[in-house]
Amino acid sequence: MLEMDDVRLEREGFSLSANVSISGPGVTAVIGPSGGGKSSLLALIAGFVAPDAGRIVWNGADLTGLIPGERPVSMLFQDNNLFPHLDCLTNVALGAEPVAKPSLETRERALVALDKVGLKGLERRTPGALSGGQQSRVALARLLLTKRPVILMDEPFSALGPSQRREMLDLVRELLPEATLLMVTHDPEDAQDAAQTVLVADGIVSPPEDTTSLFANPPAVLESYLR
Repeated sequence: MLEMDDVRLEREGFSLSANVSISGPGVTAVIGPSGGGKSSLLALIAGFVAPDAGRIVWNGADLTGLIPGERPVSMLFQDNNLFPHLDCLTNVALGAEPVAKPSLETRERALVALDKVGLKGLERRTPGALSGGQQSRVALARLLLTKRPVILMDEPFSALGPSQRREMLDLVRELLPEATLLMVTHDPEDAQDAAQTVLVADGIVSPPEDTTSLFANPPAVLESYLR
């Protein structure tokens, strides 16, 4: 259970407030208008920014004062955050060992992860020699090596076509069945693939709701966004 207990963030005229509990495992969609606070929400959970008030708790453990590397959290970015000068194998291995020359054991685990995401035989290619979908798979393989239970996804597949996005989401579910995943998306179709959805608008993080029910009877701010 991921809990945000009376969390508040104040930044240059913008404020974000959250008092929610997000259960897992599974995918929770995060949707809302641009500038409403979706990326700020992920930054708080990841530890990239500190709240001005409140606590962030995972399964009873207070994460609020921990730096990002000490949290049980991994993040999948929109640009995949791959190092262009490193081959796929090394990019994946960095998920377990953030060093220039990973150990043989870690490299072997990276090979297994690349196989799981369908990239066997491409381990020596650099990101620039891959398609967008393949780059997303490399980033997902790296997540497998982090072995962290909370995964934050900030529109990671937005550059892909609809069928590829759905394929990647299915792969995420298949390979990370025990993880609690928060997926920021601007696409209502992607959100409707999630069992529950968190609406973030005007700096307010609403409690998760059943996705089907939320879209069947959306509040005014969501209805306006969906038009």
